[in-house]
Amino acid sequence: MVTVQVFTFSPIGENTYVLYNSRGKALIIDPGCYFSAEQDTLKNFLESNGLEPVQLLNTHCHLDHVFGNKWVHSQYGLELYLHPYEEEILKVAPEWGTMWGMPFENYAGPLHFLHPGDTIWEGEDELRILFTPGHSPGSISFYNKAQGFIVSGDVLFRESIGRTDFPGCDHEALLKSIREELFVLPGETIVYSGHGPSTTIAYEKKHNPFLKG
Repeated sequence: MVTVQVFTFSPIGENTYVLYNSRGKALIIDPGCYFSAEQDTLKNFLESNGLEPVQLLNTHCHLDHVFGNKWVHSQYGLELYLHPYEEEILKVAPEWGTMWGMPFENYAGPLHFLHPGDTIWEGEDELRILFTPGHSPGSISFYNKAQGFIVSGDVLFRESIGRTDFPGCDHEALLKSIREELFVLPGETIVYSGHGPSTTIAYEKKHNPFLKG
């Protein structure tokens, strides 16, 4: 059984996810904690629930999703897992931070690459890697079939989709990812997005104005 906990961090309002199972093992996905108070919030949650962080994951590496990578690494000794196409995006993230008035220290530890079809954890806790590029060249989503949810980063939002006006974005690739990787999932699948509230596949098929027809 996997429990999903969301925190909204940074001036950009990014959703950071902690997924944990009945054994107290926790995954940290897209730590966007920019301020020390946000780091404390994440740390206190883990400690108060007796959780052991075991893996650090990025859906993609735009600055708001990687603010806390270095802190998580130094705090818990976790190394970063991501798609190989995101390595270059990660490298330039601090430049974007400076441009946006939010300078930060980047993660500089070892990288471990995830590919479509790879899995994390086992049994009912299993998360399968889906390749969902478009908003970013190596964007991936984490799908739990047993409980019917997906952590999708900035691919699909409630009644919206990820931006495609950044370098490396591809609007048609994003639409293809949603239709061929996400919309084939059961309608009741919960979508945990990188910003804003959660939604479901069925709701987006019916109401998302970017995907009508």
